[in-house]
Amino acid sequence: MKFNVNQQELQKSLNYCQGVIEKRSTLPILSNILLEAKNSVLKITATDLDLIFIQEIRNVEIIDEGKTTTSSSIMYDIVRKFSSGKKINFSTISESKIHLESDKSVFNLNCINPSEFPLTDENFDKNNFIIKSKHLLKLLNKCKFSISNDETRHYLSGIFFHQTQVDDKIFLTAAATDSHRMSISKVRLDEKKDFEPIIMPKKTIFQLCSLLEDYDGDVKISNIKSKIKFELDNCILISKLIDGKFPNYLQVIPKENQKKLEIDLKLFLDSVDRVASVSLDKKDGVKFNLSKDTLNLSVNNANSGDGKETLNVIFDHDLDISFNSRYLIDIASQLDGEKIEIFLKDTGSPALIKDPGDFDSIFVVMPMKG
Repeated sequence: MKFNVNQQELQKSLNYCQGVIEKRSTLPILSNILLEAKNSVLKITATDLDLIFIQEIRNVEIIDEGKTTTSSSIMYDIVRKFSSGKKINFSTISESKIHLESDKSVFNLNCINPSEFPLTDENFDKNNFIIKSKHLLKLLNKCKFSISNDETRHYLSGIFFHQTQVDDKIFLTAAATDSHRMSISKVRLDEKKDFEPIIMPKKTIFQLCSLLEDYDGDVKISNIKSKIKFELDNCILISKLIDGKFPNYLQVIPKENQKKLEIDLKLFLDSVDRVASVSLDKKDGVKFNLSKDTLNLSVNNANSGDGKETLNVIFDHDLDISFNSRYLIDIASQLDGEKIEIFLKDTGSPALIKDPGDFDSIFVVMPMKG
C-alpha cells in the first residue's frame, strides 16, 4: 500500500477517531484504525464495538492500493505535529510496519493485520429518512445536557427519539431527563417516516454533535432493531442503541403553572452565573425571591460566602423558590430568543421553561428544597 494525503484532512479525520476509540481497550486491535486505500479514496474506520465511525478522504493520490491497521492515538499525535496542510507520504514496508514521512520527518509504526479488525456488515436499507444537519444538531444540543449519568437507570443515559403528531403535523421529537430536569425538543418532518422509537447513547450523541458542527447538508438516518446509522456527505456513524423503555415524559410536564416570569435572557444568564460564583461546585441552590416585577437572586455557601443580585422582571405574584444554578445555566445557554419565560406554580413544584424564540422546545426543572 502506498499513498499521499493532505495533513489537514487526515488530522481532522483522526481527531474524530480519537473520540470513538476507547483509551483503555483490552483488545489491541480496538486501539487501531483501519486504513484502506482504493480508487483514489482513503477510507478510515474506528470502532469501540458499540460505535463505528467511517470517513472517506477523496481525491487521494494512491500509488498502490491496500489496507492495514495502526495505532490511532500515535498516528494522530504525529500527524497533528506535522506542518499544517503539507503532504504526508504513506507506504507499508511489511505486514507489520507502515512508513510515513513529511518534510524531514520519518516514522515507522507497528501494524496489526487488517483481518483482525472487527467489521459488521448489516443491511440498513429498509427504514431511512433525510433530515437537515442543523435540525438534527438542534435536537441534540437542546437535550444533551439533561442526559442522566446514573448507571443504574441505563434507559435515561441517552436521548429518546420518536415521532409525534400534533394535529396533522408530524415531528421528530427528542427527550432527555436525569429526573431533576428534562428537555424536550422537536423538528417538523414533511411526512410520517418508518422510524421506530429509539434511545441513543450519550457517547454517540457527543460524537454526532462534533460531526454536525462541521457539516451543513443532509443527513440520512436509518435504523434497524438495535442500531442506528447516520450518513453525512463523506462519513458514516453507526451506533448500538440503548435497550430499555423510556418513561412517559409527558406526565412530568407541569399543566398548572400559571405564574409567568419573563426575563431578558442575557441579563438572567449573566446574573445567575455571577451569583453562582460563590458556590464552588455549582450545586448550591440559587434562591429566587420574587415579588411584583422584581427578582432577587441569592446564593449562600457556608464555606465561601454569599452573593445577591436584583433583576427587573415581568411577574405579578409573590414566591420563593430555589433551583440548581448549573441547570438554569445549561438551559438558558441553549435558548434562541431574547427572553426566557419561566412558568411557576409554588415553592415545591417543578418549573416549566419556554423559549419565545423556539416554540418547539420546552424544559422542566425540579426546585431544590430549602
